[in-house]
Amino acid sequence: MERFTGKTVIVTGASSGIGAATARRFGREGANVVLVSRTQSKLDAVAADIPSARVVAADLSTRDGVRTAASGAREAFGRVDVLVNNAGTAVMGSIEEVGEDGWSEVMETDVTGVWRLTKALWPDLKASGGNVVMTSSVSGIGGDWGMHAYNAAKGAITNLTRALALDARESGVRVNAVNPSFTKTELTSGMVENDALVAKFLERIPLGRPAEPEDIADVIAFLASDDARFVNGVNLPVDGGLSASNGQPPQA
Repeated sequence: MERFTGKTVIVTGASSGIGAATARRFGREGANVVLVSRTQSKLDAVAADIPSARVVAADLSTRDGVRTAASGAREAFGRVDVLVNNAGTAVMGSIEEVGEDGWSEVMETDVTGVWRLTKALWPDLKASGGNVVMTSSVSGIGGDWGMHAYNAAKGAITNLTRALALDARESGVRVNAVNPSFTKTELTSGMVENDALVAKFLERIPLGRPAEPEDIADVIAFLASDDARFVNGVNLPVDGGLSASNGQPPQA
């Protein structure tokens, strides 16, 4: 398929994991892809796999970083059709353990940076009749033990998605989100290496495995495409069936 030929797609957090898989997926479908993340060398490695790509190294937790990303993305190919807000971070710990710096890091990256970049590129998206896809999480739908900062941030993205879809009524810009469950990425590498923890996750996932980044990337591409032209304000669980459960354990 080449659903994005001639279109420009911006992917944040594109240096690894879901972001890298998403950038490659759009590239395979003919898009001009702008890859945004903090580390130039990692971005260059991903961009090497994409026929038409530009990289913008920027820290989206800062105002200057957002300005750099927005101007670089706009100038790269002269238009913006899709914004994939994927960049994010997490801090583990209870409210007694997480300090101001940890809380601020998560909020500035996962929420404020997303809002700033979306706001900066909104005129471009209106002009192109484009759309936004957020990477939220199942952690933005329900709570986790020891992850309150991440839960709060992804909960904000979950509802930001809904609210922006309403506000976009006159502009025609669609806004949707994916809500992945346990996915094999750099962010979860410590979890993936813990066999006992993985086994507990798999007890709750009917498909019986963690997600691969490509599993999420394929759904992001769907939401961004014209195939989803009447899908708007949706938080779509991409979780192997995790959210199908009411939370009770498997029965013998």
